[in-house]
Amino acid sequence: MSGPTHREIQTNGIRMHVAEQGAGPLVVLCHGFPESWYSWRHQLSALAAAGYHAVAPDMRGYGLTDRPEEIDRYTLLHHVGDMVGLLDALGEETAVIAGHDWGAPVAWHAVLLRPDRFRAAMVLSVPYSPRGTVSPTKLLQKAAGDGFMYMLYFQTPGVAEAELERDVRATLRRVLFSGSGEAPRGEGWRPFAPKRSTFLEGLIDPPALPPWLTEADLDFYVAEFERTGFRGGLNWYRNLDRTWELMAPWQHAKITQPALFIAGDRDLVLEMRRAPLEQMREILPGLRKLVLLPGCGHWTQQERPAEVNAEMLAFLRTLD
Repeated sequence: MSGPTHREIQTNGIRMHVAEQGAGPLVVLCHGFPESWYSWRHQLSALAAAGYHAVAPDMRGYGLTDRPEEIDRYTLLHHVGDMVGLLDALGEETAVIAGHDWGAPVAWHAVLLRPDRFRAAMVLSVPYSPRGTVSPTKLLQKAAGDGFMYMLYFQTPGVAEAELERDVRATLRRVLFSGSGEAPRGEGWRPFAPKRSTFLEGLIDPPALPPWLTEADLDFYVAEFERTGFRGGLNWYRNLDRTWELMAPWQHAKITQPALFIAGDRDLVLEMRRAPLEQMREILPGLRKLVLLPGCGHWTQQERPAEVNAEMLAFLRTLD
């Protein structure tokens, strides 16, 4: 089977690049930070071979998709709007939506806000959290205390960009390894850390890449971020409170669409999201299956493509 094809579409006022493969029912794949459509490379071919039309966009702010300058154009409502516009551009009424990392809340909110367009969600790494009564940055500040919290560090425009763009290859090598299941326990990336001044300071620069990441894979990511910089992706973090304000009408909302959740048991995002993970069956009446992959870190679909593909295809078959 040949690889994915690429094209640009117009959606929600921006130009969006998508990689797509196969024909059949539509499955949309939303990536996270700092990634691109390429993080779904193993799923595109598997879904296509199973009779699905798999579409992985470069999300707003990434890759060959437009990167609006205004920070306030990166709320979750913008990202869900982008996905609705993607379906319109493809001439599809409905789709199953998948998301990893920042793509996870996009997927959760897509089925929450537009259940008429998104018939189910397959979500990796980040559990669903209903809107709380306190703004996200206040919660993070309370949890971090005097320590370091990367999401708070990312809030000031220009600061994280300068650090991450100083040596893009070193940045990506550290981030991808330190968040993976190969990072030594107790080392590498952690959501909360002792007080320090930078993000990369606590990350490991590995002597060799982990087995799931080839030099060619790293080359692709490096070329993308050397061209675009990291500002687009960082702007997602800068809208935590703005999205929270806009989501007030959905306070305590539950998601009723069918859902699959997959995460690595060494994914440190779960350290931040332990309560939502334990409450998922209560707040997600449609949750069909919750899968924790032993020894897997944060980059779920890249670290364990065979297991993720098998779970996704089994879930999709229950819908069909």
